Amino acid sequence: MPEQDPFLEHRRLLFATAYRMLGTVTDAEDILQDAWLKWHAVDRTTVEHPKAYLVRAVTNPALNRLTSARATREQYIGPWLPEPVLTSPDIAEDTAVSTAMLVVLETLAPVERAVFLLREVFGYSHAEIADTLDRSEANVRQITHRARDHVRSRRPRFDTDRVARARVTDRFMAACAGGDLNALTDLLAPEVTCWSDGGGVVTAARRPMHGPDHVARWILGVLAKPASAGVELTAADINGERGALACFAGNPGAAFTYDLVDGLIHNLRFQVNPGKLGGLYRGTELLG
Repeated sequence: MPEQDPFLEHRRLLFATAYRMLGTVTDAEDILQDAWLKWHAVDRTTVEHPKAYLVRAVTNPALNRLTSARATREQYIGPWLPEPVLTSPDIAEDTAVSTAMLVVLETLAPVERAVFLLREVFGYSHAEIADTLDRSEANVRQITHRARDHVRSRRPRFDTDRVARARVTDRFMAACAGGDLNALTDLLAPEVTCWSDGGGVVTAARRPMHGPDHVARWILGVLAKPASAGVELTAADINGERGALACFAGNPGAAFTYDLVDGLIHNLRFQVNPGKLGGLYRGTELLG
């Protein structure tokens, strides 16, 4: 039996690394394609550790792209949210790929994000990370400590009970479909915040909304518009957690994710930017 190409063997890890670094499926795919070209152009006899070589081939370009993307995201119209990915229903809870965690990772400096992911998510040693990023081990340890504290202070607390999330998602969709303001409001925490990412491409709230009454009325108002006629809400596992899709003629028009705390929805995130919904299905195979 022929030996498997190391790139194919580690492709899942490589995509996961790029996606978690960038929060976008399309950019992660571009990074993966560049890494594939680099891998097939290199003299394999000079590569002692293929996995380490490939992780480096993905991490450093992703780091460079993230650095340049930060300036672009500062000019983004309205809230910037990560691109969602559909995941299999039986995937283990993984806060490193959840929308909530991706949002937290956005608050890290690019190198902090790279170090945190390689260390805390993928389990690389400080020495391995130092070699990947061309930094001293002492510097990597310092960055790890700083990034870990930063994430810990911002990581949202939420319930991970899949049954509870499925029940709340079903109630949410029923309230939306029925235009039931009271039922929808009852699902929202008093301090609920809602973000909607339209990127200036489609109509979306350009500022976060706060409070159950405001958020519920906005959601039902959007669904009552002529542009929402024929929308079908379906439950879906998005980034490892139960959420929902709003589909038009079978095509996704919005992805809904949230944080559940003590049975109530605290943070709602609506991804409605068409350019950020195309990767919903493409990343499924590689993220579970």
